[in-house]
Amino acid sequence: MLRRTWTKVGPRSLLCVLALGAGLAPQANAADPLKIGAIFDLTGDLNIYGVQQMRGLRLAVAELNAAGGVGGRRVEVIESDAQSEQAKYTQYANTLVMRDRISALFAGLTSSAREAIRPIVRRSNTPYFYTSLYEGGACDKQTFVTGPSASQQLSVLVEWAIKTYGPRIYIMAPDYNFGTISASWVAHYAQKFGGTVVGTDLLPLTVTDFSSTIQKIQRAKPDFVVALPVGANQTGFIEQFSAAGLKDKVGLVSTNYGSGNQQVVVSPEAGKDIVAFPEYMMWVNNPENDAFRQKWEQAYGTDEPIIGTAVDTYNAVLLWAKAVEKAGTADAAQVIEALESGLTLEAPNGLVTLLPQSHHLQMNIYVARANTQRGFDIIETRPAVLPSFESEVCDLIGKPKTAKHFTPPGL
Repeated sequence: MLRRTWTKVGPRSLLCVLALGAGLAPQANAADPLKIGAIFDLTGDLNIYGVQQMRGLRLAVAELNAAGGVGGRRVEVIESDAQSEQAKYTQYANTLVMRDRISALFAGLTSSAREAIRPIVRRSNTPYFYTSLYEGGACDKQTFVTGPSASQQLSVLVEWAIKTYGPRIYIMAPDYNFGTISASWVAHYAQKFGGTVVGTDLLPLTVTDFSSTIQKIQRAKPDFVVALPVGANQTGFIEQFSAAGLKDKVGLVSTNYGSGNQQVVVSPEAGKDIVAFPEYMMWVNNPENDAFRQKWEQAYGTDEPIIGTAVDTYNAVLLWAKAVEKAGTADAAQVIEALESGLTLEAPNGLVTLLPQSHHLQMNIYVARANTQRGFDIIETRPAVLPSFESEVCDLIGKPKTAKHFTPPGL
């Protein structure tokens, strides 16, 4: 099987090479490039996320190579397209760590993809970066999460929405890990902040007609709906929610609305005033984001807004590079030790801190209201939000052999 190794971003182009290595350990020759692996959904239903994840990775690699590489070694990326198929994550991850001898892996969007990869990187002791928002709870020595966990986003969402709309909450979510665990977190934070869940609807990803859910919402009379559908299902639900005349009566909030640029395809009236709670949107105002947006637009143009997973991936590459520089080697054990030293990064989404015990990031969470221009207005910033659940249950310094996906109490 041939694979392409890309280092092309914007005006800079690097060579396409064949990756034919074998074994588990990264190459140690200082003259050799540092190989990293990337598996994202460049085609298929999830490519709205995967293409931008890969772009974020390529942009970071181009910056590193333009500055002389990492530890004086050029970085090569061995790319794989998972095609939005879970089985390909297992296949490509095995190939990257066993044949290509990568120094680090950046991969996955869905929870199922992450869970397929984690056992592989544990066996090979390969630093693995998961760069997406998720339901939380992943805890093992080789896995580093640069997207927000549910305990970061939903704690802010539920508290803010109860104060803004009232205490009665309806949950609408997909019936798989992300949705079911997120629904449990909404119920947990509802109790903490004085709210009441008046209804929960967990739906298969194949559902396109939400009339039954809308009728349930109308009967339950919530003050707001926490809407967590994904992909095309999200846009369909929002359009039907608006058409039913609920927009003027019930607040609509989400952790993942806008995460795949859903606001671009939803009609302006249906999308207006939906409130999202992301770790990043391109409208964040700080010098690092200004510089990042300029580099992104030079490389990729302005056809679509930059999404959070692109920045989560960009940040992951730069954190890995800082760890290699600090360790003075790409040796996995020493890089993991350096990653656990409390690294920080002035990132496009604000200062992020890699927490040694949980391998998650402390980061800003933004409150963003959708406008009629298919964009968002940042109305509030919650600085340096901790992944509180992961900080409680995951201690990889004190218990380095932990390999578990923790779930909320009672689930």
